[in-house]
Amino acid sequence: MMKVEEIRKLTDEEINKKIKETKVELFELRLKQSTGSLDKPKKINHLRKTVARMKTVLNERKLMESGEKDGEK
Repeated sequence: MMKVEEIRKLTDEEINKKIKETKVELFELRLKQSTGSLDKPKKINHLRKTVARMKTVLNERKLMESGEKDGEK
């Protein structure tokens, strides 16, 4: 599970790439869960929260960027 500090060190492109990779992994885990062969069900929650953290960091950056533009006007 990635921590927020680790996520903040990444660029926007890297974060978007990680989000896509994590969503693919989540999909595969959900398939395993539906067949009953998932050995660590908590991993689904961890991945969901990691995706949420990454999206939050991206959103914070977007808000900071737009806030700086608004301040210039």
